[in-house]
Amino acid sequence: MDNELILVGKQGRVGYITLNRPEEMNTFTVEFARQLDAALWQMEDDPEVLVVVIKAAGKNFCTGIALDQFDEKSQRDYRAFLYRIDAFYHTLAKMRTVTIAATQGYALANGAGLAFACDFTVAANDCMFGTTAINVGLICLGPAAPMLRILGRKKTMELVLTGEMFSADAALDMGLINKVVEAGELYAAADELAAKLTAKSPLALQIGKEGLNRLHDIPYHQGLDVMDDLFATLCSSADAVEGVSAFLQRRKPQWQEK
Repeated sequence: MDNELILVGKQGRVGYITLNRPEEMNTFTVEFARQLDAALWQMEDDPEVLVVVIKAAGKNFCTGIALDQFDEKSQRDYRAFLYRIDAFYHTLAKMRTVTIAATQGYALANGAGLAFACDFTVAANDCMFGTTAINVGLICLGPAAPMLRILGRKKTMELVLTGEMFSADAALDMGLINKVVEAGELYAAADELAAKLTAKSPLALQIGKEGLNRLHDIPYHQGLDVMDDLFATLCSSADAVEGVSAFLQRRKPQWQEK
């Protein structure tokens, strides 16, 4: 991609996206956001990729939107600007491909939002999170969208309105991330999780992610019916037949391609 603000790669069924503005703490600009969104869609459209690992070059994962982007735009211009910056939130929520964030250093503001919006988050034990925009007279309403779904109103309100930073262990306790590892083991831990996921049925992964995401948006009883509909779709698939047969025959299953 132009200027290589975002790097992409692939190894087997795992795709890799690397935030590549280390000298600027991987802060968001419009072009950085455009390349990130394009990279996510590239991975989503690749039939070989089942899992995407998002990581960052340098000491820090991402510290939000570059402050020099706030340059006295009009309200209308800021709205268009923020829609472009925050496109990745929509894309991550639409993707069938499973996503893993691997975070280190500071993951703040939109960097925290990116980490929390992924399906899984593995953090180095030195990682510090925070929705810190309020400390410079702004507000982290983009990151609040995934946080509200994970934490609920009270805790999200506290974190967004105080702007306090918190450790990886605290994020784990709150359910915002999945695992904390030693800093030197971060990428190995993300790869281990990716390998565990890619060993599963591609169809089961996709239907499982779709079902869990949809449960957020519909009432309880309707949700159960929708989950049964999705499960029935999976049960009638070749992967389900293969998986049950392989279990009964005590052999490794051979999944269908994505």
